[in-house]
Amino acid sequence: MDPTLRKFTPKCGESVLVVIDVQEKLSNAMNPAEMKCVTESIVRSIEGAHTLRVPVLVTEQYPKGLGPTLPPIQQALGEAPVLEKVVFSCCGAPNFLERLKQTKANTAVLVGMETHVCVLQTALDLLQKGYHVQILADAVISRSPENKRIGLDLMREAGAVVSSVETVLFQWTEKAGTEEFKMISRLVR
Repeated sequence: MDPTLRKFTPKCGESVLVVIDVQEKLSNAMNPAEMKCVTESIVRSIEGAHTLRVPVLVTEQYPKGLGPTLPPIQQALGEAPVLEKVVFSCCGAPNFLERLKQTKANTAVLVGMETHVCVLQTALDLLQKGYHVQILADAVISRSPENKRIGLDLMREAGAVVSSVETVLFQWTEKAGTEEFKMISRLVR
C-alpha cells in the first residue's frame, strides 16, 4: 500500500479505540439532541471494536467533579479499565501511554468530548508520537458547533484523518460474508 494512504486505512489488528471523557456532568453542558446521537455513535463504535477484538482505552477527566462515564457507554465498555486524568491530553494520564503500547496499535481511533479540548490535545500528542490518528466526527462533541468544527479542522490540518463510525467499522471489517461483517452490519442499521 502507498505509505501516504496508510493513515486513511485503519486495520483491525493495528488499531485501538480511545473513548475520551464522556462523563455525566460534562454531557449536561452539551446540546441534548446532539449528545444523544453522539452517545449512540460511541456505543456503536465500542460494540464494533469488541466484535472485531479491537482494544479499547477509556479516560475520565477529573471524575470527582465531572462524574462517571455515561451509563450507556459504561454498559457497552463492560470491564474495560478507566484511566482517570486531570490533564487534557490522554497522553498525560497515568499509565495511558503504557497501556497504549501494550495494544501494539499504530492507529488510534478517537471518540469523546470535547472535540476542541481533550480530543484535540490527545490527537496532537499521538501524532507527535508517530501514531496514525482517526477522529470519528459523528462520535465527538463540543458545547458549541463552532468549537467542534474548529477542533476537527485543527486535527485535520495536523495530519489526523476525520472519518465516521460506520466508515471505520467497515474498514476494520474489510470484507463481506463473514460473521463479523454480519454483526457490524446489524450495528450500523
